[in-house]
Amino acid sequence: MTLAVVLALAAGTYGIRFAGPQLRNRITVPTRVQMLLSMAATALLLALVAVNAFVPGGKFGGWALVAGVAVGGVAAWRKVPFVLVVVLAAGTTAVLRLFGVT
Repeated sequence: MTLAVVLALAAGTYGIRFAGPQLRNRITVPTRVQMLLSMAATALLLALVAVNAFVPGGKFGGWALVAGVAVGGVAAWRKVPFVLVVVLAAGTTAVLRLFGVT
């Protein structure tokens, strides 16, 4: 990545972060739109998790990886601390692979 691209991304990120507090009192977003945006963000996150669980690198990652992601997802849903979520997901995948589940 060139320096110009990095600087452009940094400027765009800063602009978005700056715009939020500046527009907070000027724009009123209906409650229904807020709810839909929240659901859309959740759907995008779940889609990202599903793609990374099933096809990392363009091919099926195996059932051990799917099980690890599922365990991590349930742990995150149950509001387990993030470090423990990662350890549970990685541990599940590692143990299943150790026992020959691909």
